[in-house]
Amino acid sequence: MPPKLRMMEGQGVGRTLRLLRNRLPRLRAGQSQNNPGDAVTEPERIQEHSPPIFAGGQHFFEYLLVVSLKKKHLGDDYEPTITYQFPKRENLLRGQQEEEERLLKAIPLFCFPDGNEWAPLTEYPRETFSFVLTNVDGSRKIGYCRRLLPAGPGPRLPKVYCIISCIGCFGLFSKILDEVEKRHQISMAVIYPFMQGLREAAFPAPGKTVTLKSFIPDSGTEFISLTRPLDSHLEHVDFSALLQCLHFEQIIQIFASAVLERKIIFLAEGLSTLSQCIHAAAALLYPFSWAHTYIPVVPESLLATVCCPTPFMVGVQMRFQQEVMDSPMEEVLLVNLCKGTFLLSVGDEKDILPRKLQDDILDSLAQGINELKTSEQINEHVSGPFVQFFVKTVGHYASYIKREASGQGHFQERSFCKAVTSKTKRRFVKKFVKTQLFSLFIQEAEKSRNPPAGYFQKKILEYEEQKKQKKSRERR
Repeated sequence: MPPKLRMMEGQGVGRTLRLLRNRLPRLRAGQSQNNPGDAVTEPERIQEHSPPIFAGGQHFFEYLLVVSLKKKHLGDDYEPTITYQFPKRENLLRGQQEEEERLLKAIPLFCFPDGNEWAPLTEYPRETFSFVLTNVDGSRKIGYCRRLLPAGPGPRLPKVYCIISCIGCFGLFSKILDEVEKRHQISMAVIYPFMQGLREAAFPAPGKTVTLKSFIPDSGTEFISLTRPLDSHLEHVDFSALLQCLHFEQIIQIFASAVLERKIIFLAEGLSTLSQCIHAAAALLYPFSWAHTYIPVVPESLLATVCCPTPFMVGVQMRFQQEVMDSPMEEVLLVNLCKGTFLLSVGDEKDILPRKLQDDILDSLAQGINELKTSEQINEHVSGPFVQFFVKTVGHYASYIKREASGQGHFQERSFCKAVTSKTKRRFVKKFVKTQLFSLFIQEAEKSRNPPAGYFQKKILEYEEQKKQKKSRERR
């Protein structure tokens, strides 16, 4: 069993939770399944049997925002402020207007999570990252950000282009941000027709392309093609950054900690590295979804999040390392992405998963890794062994859901665990079925008459067919 989570006493945790609630009163960076009152975040991916929130046909985005640093009236600090918004919403109902105000108030905090101590710069490397906000009704909004130094002479302050959407597709929105950045170098007025055309276009279904026509002064008319990846469960992730920062064995230990819903903190210098690595770590859990605190880049004002006693997966910039290390934390995996090391750990991370299955993952990851060229190939190669792990351990779940005449299912947990013949596998499965990851997955499966015809189910059927063929060969 994983070490028992102990509730931390004293005023520290109370201050943390009050701080989070006060900062984002109703619009939060997610909502915990265990503690609805706590301010936490939700995963960016939807289980494949959930309602098709990311299906084709909906609008690409809700807002394009420019967030700039403005000097405060008192002192030398700067405050992130929205200086451009498209579209402007009018004639909203009172409740809608209040919700929009909360959203727009929260966004600048996540566009500049590194605090208010800035000075004009002559050089600044552009960064692309994202964050997730979950509303009180459970709806998600993802912020896709490009932070850069605007063109111009002399020292100046960076600004952020932020696209707010309920669609999870990081690669596609990075391309849109490229187009926004290119147009901004000419004039803000050139951005409007492009974004208007994008807003009027329907988001493509997996594997499909939408083509936009856009006019740029001195360049003429351009045709921009935006293609959605065919394999939609990997469209919001790029595993390259995680592979560059960590060894396979370390990635497996992070996966094991996440599977048992422990507390995980990533440290890195850059926002892009933090954002990409934490998205990648969460994506390894497919077809399950992280249901606890999830903040790819924690704003400085919310660093007390690391003191929470409940599970979390968060990213913190390296400049705040000492502040994190001095915080009252227990049983946490602290990952230094810059050096590829674990600064803190529980100590049993290597023993959580069955050894044979760990070796299977390692062998699959190492095989042919140097021959991969595209991000799609890398994503499939890295994700595959972890999906196969779940196929081998819990892929038989559908056979242990008994259904009433109405179609409502009831999961037979005891029989399900007993069906696992390997002792080491069964020991792991007995722990895993107690997690929120598995419980939420099974709750959805109980509502559905048939297993979802998605990628996970496809791999389950392939595995079962392989076992049948193996038995057939052994009988000959």
